[in-house]
Amino acid sequence: MASGDELIKYITERVVHYIDTPREVRRKAKVKEAWTTKWFGMIPLSVSIWKQDVTSKRKKRSK
Repeated sequence: MASGDELIKYITERVVHYIDTPREVRRKAKVKEAWTTKWFGMIPLSVSIWKQDVTSKRKKRSK
């Protein structure tokens, strides 16, 4: 566990970095994640990849 001095130093560095960056840069840095990822993590992505794989295999078999 970090001592109190290290914690204060870390927090101070973060605040100074935040203050030094221009407002426009801070606004552009924000990336909005999809609600499915926010609520369910990587499960929707893995299900969609699995679904694409299954449908492509079915198309290959029918040819």
